[in-house]
Amino acid sequence: MTSTRRRRPTLDDVADAVGVSRATVSNAYNRPDQLSARLREEVLRAAKKIGYAGPNPTARSLATSRTGAIAVLLDTNLSTAFSDPALSVTLDALSTVVDPEGHALLLLPGDGESGGPRAERILTAQADIAVAYSLADGAPALNAVRDRGLPLVVIDQPHIRGSARIGVADRAGAAAAARHLLELGHRRIGIFSAQCLSAPRGGELSVAEAGNSRFHDNRERMAGYLETLAEAGVPAADVPIWEASGLSVEGALPSAFGLLDRHPRPTALLCMSDLLALAAISAARHLGLSVPGDLSVVGFDDIPPARWSEPPLTTVRQDLAAKGRAAGDLVLGLLRGEKTPAPAELPAELVVRESTARV
Repeated sequence: MTSTRRRRPTLDDVADAVGVSRATVSNAYNRPDQLSARLREEVLRAAKKIGYAGPNPTARSLATSRTGAIAVLLDTNLSTAFSDPALSVTLDALSTVVDPEGHALLLLPGDGESGGPRAERILTAQADIAVAYSLADGAPALNAVRDRGLPLVVIDQPHIRGSARIGVADRAGAAAAARHLLELGHRRIGIFSAQCLSAPRGGELSVAEAGNSRFHDNRERMAGYLETLAEAGVPAADVPIWEASGLSVEGALPSAFGLLDRHPRPTALLCMSDLLALAAISAARHLGLSVPGDLSVVGFDDIPPARWSEPPLTTVRQDLAAKGRAAGDLVLGLLRGEKTPAPAELPAELVVRESTARV
């Protein structure tokens, strides 16, 4: 018994059905601005009628030597990444810029050890360009990007000479946060640090350990805090520093409890992210402490939950959406063959809400 397989309709079949050229049908899918809305609608209607689903993506990729994919290199697994509102806002804004140009994001999660995805994953990823999102210094994935000759855009970190990068004024923002607490009269101030190595360890850090963080933004924020406190007569040796035991609110709680269990207890905390600040507020509440009555808390980022936390969080605002859009513009520019621009930084500003008060 034999069976015949129905032939798949082709672009030429659509052209014959409408009575136009093959190029016109191709433009209806790939360059719609080249056709009138009426003609494009007629082409698409005919294609649907005969069962033509559109150009084959694989064939298009072979013909153009482009995949349409942007590899986004993350330093964490996807569940942790998706729980971070700062990352979500940034990547959403990036996507709104590149999507109209036919590009999609390919997320490559970190392996939990090297500060980024496995190098082997980069070498086999079908992508036209790489975007490094806040990776650790020396992440092997970046060597793989270089070995493949992929254009590179960096969001925040690491700082790589010759790469396109968009970041934020971390040190200035941290200094503003520390200055705010000093102006409220606080002198017993603790620092709740984000992870220093590829995997969070949790626990107390020396100033030297904090300064050796593999993450550039950690080092910048730490410097902004400590320099400002020292200028006001609060030496670094008197400032307790605790590394978060996790990146989420829940994961950071054990370290928040440890920091607040010190004697004498800090009257204020400088937190390197809003998620850490929310963890500190939650720990304070469990310990029967009032925020800001017993403890003032300052975050960093100004993610959406900071505005409706209880109390609303005083924080350092960075324009996450603007950063994502800027990264998208950098991606499109490099894909067009434009020269790599100089690194750029967005400002950071203190936003005073209700989680801080005079001591």
